[in-house]
Amino acid sequence: MKNKKVVVLILFLSMGFAAVAQGATPPPPMPPPPPGLPIDGGLLLLFALAFGFGIYKAYKIAKETA
Repeated sequence: MKNKKVVVLILFLSMGFAAVAQGATPPPPMPPPPPGLPIDGGLLLLFALAFGFGIYKAYKIAKETA
């Protein structure tokens, strides 16, 4: 009778260790990144405007120093 109590006690206590060994649930997956925006024909216009503005500023500075 005493051996049965010891066996039941050992089994009952070992169930707690088995529950701890299960671990936590994995975190939810990350959301997908937002889609990239395309660069279309407006890029050529932007370069042309920047180039023109650079020439304008260089001309203005050259005119002031001369």
